Amino acid sequence: MGNLFLFLLLGAVFYYIFKSYGRYTAEYSQETFKNFSVSYESLKNSDLGLFVALVAKVAKADGHVDALEAQLVGIMFDDISKVFPEPAKTKDILKQIFNEEKERRDNTEQIAHALAEALRRNKAQQEQFMGFLIQLAFADGEVTQSEEEVLTTIAEAFAFDPQKYHAIFDQFEAMMKNIRPQATLDDAYKILGVSKNDDMSTIKKAYRKLVRQYHPDIIKSQGKSEEYIKEATAKTQEINQAYEMIKKARG
Repeated sequence: MGNLFLFLLLGAVFYYIFKSYGRYTAEYSQETFKNFSVSYESLKNSDLGLFVALVAKVAKADGHVDALEAQLVGIMFDDISKVFPEPAKTKDILKQIFNEEKERRDNTEQIAHALAEALRRNKAQQEQFMGFLIQLAFADGEVTQSEEEVLTTIAEAFAFDPQKYHAIFDQFEAMMKNIRPQATLDDAYKILGVSKNDDMSTIKKAYRKLVRQYHPDIIKSQGKSEEYIKEATAKTQEINQAYEMIKKARG
């Protein structure tokens, strides 16, 4: 039962890693970017554009961008584009940057250095971005050697504290060991709030709604308590497994 199950679990863990993000949202708000001229060049050279480029490197490090990574990245595009003028145009450009950069491996260190320079006075933000990249690498359940090499290149360019890096990495690794299977197919339908008579389009829509509900905005911290984080993690385990079970049962 694996991949989609892992994705939503990681979405909940995202609350834990990024729970203090609210203190830094002033830098990424509609007010901040109200006079921003949206263009390919301006977005590509912004710190969020540089971050999207690094996301592309991690997502394609193992040779392909799988469905889990694509969905996680798609939500990220929605989150980022909302703070810029012309969100639809912004989202299209972010996709263009992503698609271009995922095919290149020669400039990872250069882009990471550029983002590190842009964030040199905000180490906490570097930590949050690094956490997202590690999360993305774990989206399919394990980190390959090529993914780890890309993460290491980025962390070194950031001059990222190795202890913090391994602490974040180990959090995800520990979460992977705690996954438990769901009981029955009937339970799966109940968890998603759908009927066994519903078609896959309806079920997929319900699943995506729950993904959105339990996936925190990369721009805004949800500011949830530790207890809520635990509950959200348990819930996302159920949601992931439920959707995967239904897909498997229906071929």
